[in-house]
Amino acid sequence: MSLSSALSTAQSSIRNVGRQTSIVSRNVLEANNPDYNRRTAVVASTAPGAHVVQVQRATSDQLFRQNLGALSQWSGQSALYSGMERLGISVNGIDNASSPATAIGRLQEAMQLYSSAPSNQNLAENALDAARQVVRSLNDGTAAIQSFRSQADVEIAGAVGELNTLLADFKNSNDLVIAGTRAGRDVSDQLDQRDATLKKIAEYLPVTTFTRGDNDMVVMTNDGTMLFEAIPRAVTFTPSSVLAAGVPGNSVYVDGVAVRGTNPASGKLAGLTQLRDSVTTTMQSQLDEVARGLITAFSETAPAQPDAPGLFTWPGAPGMPAAGTLVSGLAGSISLNAAMDSAQGGNPSLLRDGGANGAAYVVNTLGGSSYSNLLIAYSDRMTTQMAFDPAAGINPNTSLSDFSTNAIGWFEGLRQTASTTLQNSEALAVRTAEALSNDTGVNVDMEMSLLLDLEHSYQASARLISTIDEMLTALLAAVR
Repeated sequence: MSLSSALSTAQSSIRNVGRQTSIVSRNVLEANNPDYNRRTAVVASTAPGAHVVQVQRATSDQLFRQNLGALSQWSGQSALYSGMERLGISVNGIDNASSPATAIGRLQEAMQLYSSAPSNQNLAENALDAARQVVRSLNDGTAAIQSFRSQADVEIAGAVGELNTLLADFKNSNDLVIAGTRAGRDVSDQLDQRDATLKKIAEYLPVTTFTRGDNDMVVMTNDGTMLFEAIPRAVTFTPSSVLAAGVPGNSVYVDGVAVRGTNPASGKLAGLTQLRDSVTTTMQSQLDEVARGLITAFSETAPAQPDAPGLFTWPGAPGMPAAGTLVSGLAGSISLNAAMDSAQGGNPSLLRDGGANGAAYVVNTLGGSSYSNLLIAYSDRMTTQMAFDPAAGINPNTSLSDFSTNAIGWFEGLRQTASTTLQNSEALAVRTAEALSNDTGVNVDMEMSLLLDLEHSYQASARLISTIDEMLTALLAAVR
């Protein structure tokens, strides 16, 4: 090898070491950035020496797709569980203190005390007050559910706006990737930015992707609806001005196609939609059935007369709600019968004697102050099996008391399932992120070892240049 060739080789080596050192230093700097993929300088042999031909970015398409799916499920379950936590407290209170089941339990106790001393007006007022608490728990529970549904609707609208912004950001990154690829530039930073944006998109909707020529990426929802192809598709949602009890809200549309929910909920939009249209509507149905059960249990009966609402009434009075049939929104409109409510000028003794619907319904016809048969009958009806609508999601053949308690059990069971699923999805998201990081992220120990090797390479090249310099100096001196 000539001295000039050796010098060119040494100079080429130093240039390569400089480029490689810059890349390794950047790797170390970004070691704690979860959206950064490790870069590697690819060196090719040339005559003389070698040079860096490209910067290679570490990737793992399979692990990345798994991480996207895990992020979607984690986000959906997080939205679902946190919403259920708030919903449970809003409707049932802390430790179910303000739940209809608790209020009905107190009403049963008050009725039993009143039946043991039917002449005691204080006990009559206590029973009426317990009934007021039952009505209040049902009315407030309905108001809380409808308020929660409206808030969920607002959150869905906000999430759709954020998703459209992310899709616009994705387009910007994707355009830069395509332009850079066509120009032969290093687009590693743009690819990192695009992947980071895609992770955020996956938190709202579960997505699947494929890459075309020039690194152009196409994004679809899991059900095959196109979300991005050259341009972002419009994600639209119209908030509901009024959400009627039991009626689902509007759907989210991607490019005019309604987004289908998943079970378990995957993506924030699915979690919020499940809260708004499934959890809350079933919960409302249970409150409505409790209200219907109360009207039925405390109804007044008389020979040759239709049954009529007694202690508890509703807008459809003097008629009775159909047996075993859900009346949507009934829990929000149930009220205490004014004929018995002393706060409205009524007579509490009618609870003992009957007659809130007229003289034909009076049971204590002799006016005995110790008459307790009707009070006992009311208490018995609350623990006697009756028919409930299966749409409420609970055993339809049970007692009013058990039904109200089972409603709490249903919600707690659903909440526990959501908690378990959230923990599992979080663990999966963490594990897939770790696996992806191990495969494509930066290992500082490895990078520092590589820096040491590059230092040695630099020293060897510098030593070679120094030696060549000495040889050329000696050669020139000999010629002179």
